[in-house]
Amino acid sequence: MARKILRINMGALSFAYEEVPGKWAKWGGRGLTSVIVADEVDPTCHPLGPNNKLVIAPGWVSGAPAAPSSGRTSFGGKSPLTGGIKESNSGGISAQKIAKLGLAAIIIEGVPEKGKWYTLAITKDGVSFDSADDILGKGMYEVDEILWKKFSNEPAVIGIGQAGEKKLSNAGISVNDPENKPGRYAGRGGLGAVMGARGIKAIVVDDTDGPGVEVANMDLFKTGRKKLTDAIMSHDLTKPGGGLNLYGTNVLMNIINEAGGLPTRNFSAGQFEGASLISGEMVAEMVEKRGGGMTGHGCHAGCIIKCSNIYPDEKGDALVSCVEYETAWALGANCGIDDLDYVAQMTYQCNDLGLDSIEAGNTIAIAMEGGALEFGDKVGALGLFDEIRKMSPLGRILGQGVEATAKAYGVHRVPTVKGQSMPAYEPRAIKGIGVTYATTPMGADHTAGYTIAPEIAGVSGKVDPLTDEGKAALSLTFQAATAFIDSTGYCLFIAFPILDIETGFAGMVESVAGVMGLEADGIDAIEMGKEILKVERNFNKQAGFTSADDRLPEFMRYEKLPPHDVVWTMPDEDLDEVFAWMD
Repeated sequence: MARKILRINMGALSFAYEEVPGKWAKWGGRGLTSVIVADEVDPTCHPLGPNNKLVIAPGWVSGAPAAPSSGRTSFGGKSPLTGGIKESNSGGISAQKIAKLGLAAIIIEGVPEKGKWYTLAITKDGVSFDSADDILGKGMYEVDEILWKKFSNEPAVIGIGQAGEKKLSNAGISVNDPENKPGRYAGRGGLGAVMGARGIKAIVVDDTDGPGVEVANMDLFKTGRKKLTDAIMSHDLTKPGGGLNLYGTNVLMNIINEAGGLPTRNFSAGQFEGASLISGEMVAEMVEKRGGGMTGHGCHAGCIIKCSNIYPDEKGDALVSCVEYETAWALGANCGIDDLDYVAQMTYQCNDLGLDSIEAGNTIAIAMEGGALEFGDKVGALGLFDEIRKMSPLGRILGQGVEATAKAYGVHRVPTVKGQSMPAYEPRAIKGIGVTYATTPMGADHTAGYTIAPEIAGVSGKVDPLTDEGKAALSLTFQAATAFIDSTGYCLFIAFPILDIETGFAGMVESVAGVMGLEADGIDAIEMGKEILKVERNFNKQAGFTSADDRLPEFMRYEKLPPHDVVWTMPDEDLDEVFAWMD
């Protein structure tokens, strides 16, 4: 069975299956969401208006037999936070189930009658439109539990919390994990608000008796799968007992702190004295000490890296999954908070309300900068989530993210690009990631071109993080490679082994070629990645973006960052060179 497009119209409450058009046929995941958005969404439309669309796509290999760590789902649309094109992807159990229903993508368009909210149930037989009155206003922990009781076969649940219902710009889209918890988020860019604007509270996906994923060349797929699996299982960062498996992404906390690139107290310093207390090592210590929770947790079936964790409360009961690096940094170091229990409680609130934890933590830091709280006030920081839950005027401001909150509090140190706040790597101390922040179509986003791999981890060769030299070209290469990986359905962390192990890279390409029926030698991952970037950049250009949007905040050019006392020195001309090949 060839892959199909499932088009859902919320105005008519109808659905239809369509053949995949030839111009979309070679794409999956991010590549597919971006080309559909570019073709069908007016770049000048209002992100919350009737002309935006939400596109959901599994990657090329998601759902294919035993494809390792291949559970990423891409969500695309025009972002309420950046005003540009957005792809945000999530782990959890949705990608494989969507793919096993034979779907290349789900396109959701139109808006229902005002005040009407729906739960969509997608099965092999089509789509049902059920009233969401029973779950409206509820947080995602309760929503997931209700829907698993209501629907059989442990379906995927894609949903929005109260933030998405109120169409806040920091609303993410939740995907449940194998334990039916909502810790997997397509968090960045406000796509939860786009889903809310379609009148959808939740989407339930049941792949029972679905046709499965058609693999065009099984021998080639198996050959590639083995090469990639062997590379993942042998690399120091991704193998069993390796850094990511033992300590999760939060293994980076102490490493980035030591490098002087850990943004602290609203990007005013590059080191945090309490970093070790909120690190991955501390998470592992608390799991062992409290006799509950776990490290080495997988967020979806077939994950072999298992970088997730389940953090326990004082009694040893599961509190939240997952306290990862970006979350622990944003809600911890950037707010001057060094109490892991409070970080975990705030993470729970983000998961339940449906907030991107990066934007949420940075927003709290802005509020602290503006005098609403003192840096380090963990009780006050946790209390701010009550304001969002109540949807008080302050809560609505906080839920709109960093830039709205900075305007409300008169703060000029605003660490954003294209309206989206920066993640956990200080660009003044790690210059390559700064180029990515500035130039990616996605707004400030570390996953869009993870130059941390060579600059900090020494993957594919060590690069000096403090130098400007060569960083424009480095960022472009990583942005293109990432766009390709985001289209595969594989976890981005396969980048570590495939960059260091040549056969791993070949295996990734061969597995994709095997599924899609392509010649492996004909797949140029970097060039295909650049095709995706070109589509995304052109959308943003039509939306009104210019080279002025490819810049870091002004304060980074004149405020020295301790401990290296560095400023952002990258010439604008170098930033413009990243995408000069498009002209």
